[in-house]
Amino acid sequence: MTSESELLQRSDSQCELCKGREALVTYVVPESTNQTDPEVLICGACQQQLAEGSELDLKHWRCLADSMWSPYPAVQVLAWRLLKRMDTDSWAQDQLEMLYLDDELKAWAEAGIEEEVVDEDPTLDANGAPLSAGDSVTIIKDLDVKGAGFVAKRGTPVRNISLTQNPEHIEGRVNGTRIVIIAAYVKKN
Repeated sequence: MTSESELLQRSDSQCELCKGREALVTYVVPESTNQTDPEVLICGACQQQLAEGSELDLKHWRCLADSMWSPYPAVQVLAWRLLKRMDTDSWAQDQLEMLYLDDELKAWAEAGIEEEVVDEDPTLDANGAPLSAGDSVTIIKDLDVKGAGFVAKRGTPVRNISLTQNPEHIEGRVNGTRIVIIAAYVKKN
């Protein structure tokens, strides 16, 4: 366990998430059974949003682009969990894709995430194979990408896809741009 004075020293007396200096408190990252340092120093604004069932202010959490690179595992795990909660936002998805956690930290981070409710309608590819987040697919038809000014050519691989609320759509990166793709126009690799 890290003492409050050690947390204040390591964080330079500021929130380890947003760098705020008001109403600093020690926050213990849940599900930290195997961790020796599960504490993070956070400000009152961050604490209020971390409360169970609270709405996240996406503008406030843009600070995670910096704090997710903290050398402290508890800060990394907390940043991962927050980005995961906001993964419907493309910015948060991009940050989540960049954040690497080793197997032990990833298991700790995932232990604190509630199991998602299974959709009644699974997302299916052109052959009827179910798609999951993180799958790799191949585009089977030339697709005009509206607003981006390019055509996603047939045969283009799309790795690490994300599922959307609509079971007919997936999201993925093509030519460095995150786009929505109709699932019927891809096949699972």
